[in-house]
Amino acid sequence: MTQNPSAAEALTQIAPDAVLRPGRAADPVPGEPAGAVAQNASPALADAAQQDGLAEAPLAQSDPPDQEQGENREEAGPVRAESRQRKLRLMLRQCDRVLLMDFDLLAMNEWPDNFSVAAARRSRDLWLFSVLVAATVFLSGLTGFVPAWLAGGGFGAFVIILLLGTPVVRGIYTSAPSYLDLLIKRQRMMRDARKHAEHLESKEGLIWQCERMADFNPALKNTRFSRLLGLSEQKALPRALSRREHVRLYLIYLLEAEKAYGRVQAAFFEGNQTAIDQGWQAVALAPEERA
Repeated sequence: MTQNPSAAEALTQIAPDAVLRPGRAADPVPGEPAGAVAQNASPALADAAQQDGLAEAPLAQSDPPDQEQGENREEAGPVRAESRQRKLRLMLRQCDRVLLMDFDLLAMNEWPDNFSVAAARRSRDLWLFSVLVAATVFLSGLTGFVPAWLAGGGFGAFVIILLLGTPVVRGIYTSAPSYLDLLIKRQRMMRDARKHAEHLESKEGLIWQCERMADFNPALKNTRFSRLLGLSEQKALPRALSRREHVRLYLIYLLEAEKAYGRVQAAFFEGNQTAIDQGWQAVALAPEERA
């Protein structure tokens, strides 16, 4: 049987126009059996399905590690919270003596100023000079160098001036403290401040342990406190407070430590409340009492 030439030419013209459609097999060429097209498409579809299966397999295998990581994070949350709470509680226990600070005792607001001390010293020097002059006149009269009446007047002046310097008589005509009174007052205030510092520092030392709260108050890291911190760690700080400037610097550090203590305490209670809200009963701790 012979093929029609016109039909063959038509097939030749249509075949080059065949195109691939996305997502499905190529359009069949007119005159090509449908079974051949299906056979050509089936290997490609099988390869695509196999690749899709291989791509889905790692995703399915990656689910368990993600789940394990989530569980690890859930377990690490209470552990970190408990560690932080224990650290805060230790700070509170070591620095709780800062709350015993007596501000008035360490501030020494009644400390005699230098002007008052200088004025009292001038009055003391004038009194001593007057006593010496009167005593000289009296002794000169005994040797006959001056008349007797002048020597007697010198003796009377000597006795009166000497009595004016005694505390009982001095309190009658003036309320200003004497030079000796001011010195005694300074020494007493310094002694009380050292005793109070010794009470605060105790045997372990106080301010060098409060340095751990520097994260809550950066002022505790100031280098001007380094000398005090070293003495506190060596348990020799109270004996080194020999001047008012040292006591005032110690007071400033205690005030900054008190601020940091309040912030640490607030952070501790906030952490406890968060642990209770999360259901972490083991994390919720109470501040330790000092033995």
